[in-house]
Amino acid sequence: MGVAGSFPGYAGRPPGPVMDRDEADRALARLGAEHEAIETSLLALQDHAGRRLLEGADLTGVTKERWASTEQSITLLWGYFDAYAGALTEARAVRARRRHPNRDDLVALTELLRGQGVTVAHVVGRPDPSITGPAKLSERFTLEELVARMNDLYARSLDMVVASDSVWSALPARIDLLAAELHRTRSLAHSVGVRPGEHPAGDDLEAITHELTTLRVQVISDPLAFWLSGPGSSAPGGGRPDTTRYDRAARALDDVRREIEAVLAVRQDAEQRLVHLRDVLSRADRTLTEARSARGEVLAKIAASEVPAVSGPATALQERLAAASEYRRHAQWHRLSPLLETLEREAEEELLRARESLTAVTAPLAVRAELRGRLDAYKAKVARHGMAEDPLLIERYDAARRMLWSAPCDLRVATQAVLRYQEAAAELLSQRRTSGPEDRR
Repeated sequence: MGVAGSFPGYAGRPPGPVMDRDEADRALARLGAEHEAIETSLLALQDHAGRRLLEGADLTGVTKERWASTEQSITLLWGYFDAYAGALTEARAVRARRRHPNRDDLVALTELLRGQGVTVAHVVGRPDPSITGPAKLSERFTLEELVARMNDLYARSLDMVVASDSVWSALPARIDLLAAELHRTRSLAHSVGVRPGEHPAGDDLEAITHELTTLRVQVISDPLAFWLSGPGSSAPGGGRPDTTRYDRAARALDDVRREIEAVLAVRQDAEQRLVHLRDVLSRADRTLTEARSARGEVLAKIAASEVPAVSGPATALQERLAAASEYRRHAQWHRLSPLLETLEREAEEELLRARESLTAVTAPLAVRAELRGRLDAYKAKVARHGMAEDPLLIERYDAARRMLWSAPCDLRVATQAVLRYQEAAAELLSQRRTSGPEDRR
């Protein structure tokens, strides 16, 4: 736009000695350049897109209050500029009277260029005291003071216009893009049955829709409510739009989108997951059946042993699996998605419990098998050392074997019998190692 910062500062000196011709000519040249720069800045502010939007907007809140003050400031700026231009025109007229100005001309030029010779009447009514200080009908300025006043009003006016325009340039377009993405997500959600009141994601979509609608209305009517001034920045427009609410809505939409994608994934592989669930539950049922059969065998073959009870089939899980199949048949994907996740976890847990139950039930049979293996291993060891015909070992082996191969088997008594056979075998082997050399001789 070509408008930034303040007008060029006035370079003249305070009233003092009468200026000579060269000083007056240099001052007039500076004033002419300054007049052009001020006019250019004011015209650029007048044509600023943000100012035109502010004029036509139905404003509310802090923006409405600040725009009313800014409009007064802009009106005053033009009034001050007209007074400044008038003083410049008068000074030029004095200088143009003669090629070599006399003392009276130089005194008049000194007063115009350095003195408080510029009077500004507030004909538009009493301006806001925050703009010009205490209310006055007219004020007198030096040209330097007038430029300083215009600088201040211009900077505040430009700051308000630039801040509003920055918010309008940034947020509404982003809100519209997010709203378009929200519309696509809602259509996708409806296609898989995610609707308000039926699924949490549907309720979230409604809440995001309401938030974006409200946010856009508020941004358009009160942009300054969404402006964060830059810390320590005095330049007009120093700061950035506040996107906190927009960012929160965008994150919420991302979360909902991921939820919808999960539901879509369920629609694509629901049949495969249902087949896998049926297989897991079938394996759990077969394992429990095997555990119940093994429990009967243990009770018949093992005496004086605590055998845990075996639970029945997972009827509740089967019923919920049937409900999941119904959801798939009727394309109720939003209900099938959470149910499948729960069923998959619980089915794996059920299979694990069935395996643990089988292990616990068959533990006595495993103990008996381990005792049988240990007894035969020691018998083979004794035979390798030529002591298989020892009467004590034969007696204790036969006693242990009768206990382990009879039904029902008392594991506690059988364990003691195997230990006695091991002890006898170990003692004889020890004696053989001690007396071995004498026997050979």
